[in-house]
Amino acid sequence: MFCTLRKYFLERSVDIILKASIPKLREKLLEALQAVLPIVAIVLVLCFSIAPVSPSILLCFLLGAAMIIVGIMFFTLGAEMSMSPMGERVGAMLTKSRSVPLIIGVGFLLGFLITISEPDLQVLANQVPSIPNMTLILSVAAGVGLFLVVAFLRMLLGIALPKLLVVFYGLIFVLAAFVPKEFLSVAFDSGGVTTGPMTVPFIMALGVGVASIRSDEKAKSDSFGLVALCSIGPILAVLLLGFLYPENTASASETVVNSFENTLTVGYSYLEELPAMMGEVAIALLPICVFFLLFQIFSLHLRKLPLLRILIGVGYTYVGLVLFLTGVNVGFSSLGYVLGGVIVEEGLGLLMIPLATLMGWFIINAEPAVHVLNKQVEELSAGAISSKAMGMSLSIAVAAAMGLAMVRVLTGISILWFVLPGYIIALGLSFFVPSIFTAIAFDSGGVASGPLTATFMLPFAMGACTAMGGNIMTDAFGIVALVAMMPLITVQAMGVVYVIKSRRQAKTVAQSVYAENDVIELWEV
Repeated sequence: MFCTLRKYFLERSVDIILKASIPKLREKLLEALQAVLPIVAIVLVLCFSIAPVSPSILLCFLLGAAMIIVGIMFFTLGAEMSMSPMGERVGAMLTKSRSVPLIIGVGFLLGFLITISEPDLQVLANQVPSIPNMTLILSVAAGVGLFLVVAFLRMLLGIALPKLLVVFYGLIFVLAAFVPKEFLSVAFDSGGVTTGPMTVPFIMALGVGVASIRSDEKAKSDSFGLVALCSIGPILAVLLLGFLYPENTASASETVVNSFENTLTVGYSYLEELPAMMGEVAIALLPICVFFLLFQIFSLHLRKLPLLRILIGVGYTYVGLVLFLTGVNVGFSSLGYVLGGVIVEEGLGLLMIPLATLMGWFIINAEPAVHVLNKQVEELSAGAISSKAMGMSLSIAVAAAMGLAMVRVLTGISILWFVLPGYIIALGLSFFVPSIFTAIAFDSGGVASGPLTATFMLPFAMGACTAMGGNIMTDAFGIVALVAMMPLITVQAMGVVYVIKSRRQAKTVAQSVYAENDVIELWEV
């Protein structure tokens, strides 16, 4: 009798959660359509005008777009239901313990496990054959784990984020001056690649959880900045590996462009990729889920309904990531490579700059983790930084980054001529804007450079570079790095505007309160 009742209440709870998620799924579907359809429209215009491609490749792209839309729908809802609550509760529990050894140990383990499970890291490893795949993966994972610990300690000790950023990016540029040039673009790209759709929601939620225990006025601003510091570890790791493997010149692996004889082969390509992606995503989610369940057993002790909601959210996240990554890997990569090559071969190389800028404006909205970031920023800033303003700032940033990336493809200018002044400007602004804008800006850099950039815009640049006879390693790579850098400037520029408006408002209030002949004590203003 007891078992029957238990089963009934469990089924009833699952049914309630699933029914409650239906309106949310509709909302997320609308958001996904608004994000992806502009990109599809731009590609279709190009394919039917100046850059004709094979009908089979175009069909594959359209199927991929449909999978991406559905994938974003499930992923964004799943991240809200699972990744964010998991991260917040783990972060809060770690902070409550007040045990520095526990925070260091768990922080490193979390960063290490999450990074190893990030699918985009596998892609990066395959692009640098001069370094063994496992060596690169483990080094980058250790870098993320180490800097997640640094981020935790910063929050607990109240260390200003700009100071740490200046120190660590200063070290990066010192190393960059001596490392072989073939490693530069890949190193800076790695910082964006490892903060992907798996890593970002969980790490950001960790920051919220850690900050929730603190009651001081800086707690909200300090909840951001974890992704910013975690992006530094991979860059340093790849630069150091460049010194350890100097005898081998780094080179990019040849891009495989899928060719399809008919619609049947298009379907087979997806059916072949789907099981592989199901396995990769399962491996990606498993360490986080196991870690959380251990926390649940030994420390958290959540009630059944919240725990069940998290588990269903994990299911949504899994389905969303499988569909999204299958869509971009099969449907988008090949078309991006072919499209870039065709445009150059048609003698329209200069058109790459405005085209990439236009695509960059829209493509950021299709990155799954961006929606998580924008919502969290609006909530934690109590509406002072709206999701609309964040979206506009990121669109401007990514559009500019894509345009600059195509300038590099066409001219072969070193990545350092872009990232060095860019980071100097970003770090300089950090000392003049409120700390929350700096933390959000550097977090945004890691979030903006998601899988869609790596699997569509990077092949787009590689196709153009190959058609021009350029060096893919030095000229095409670096696009992810620029996408990760530009939000640092645009979001903090938004902070400058905020400061100016606040001062004007304060001045207006002061003038309205006090009459012309009133005596005003300095401490009153």
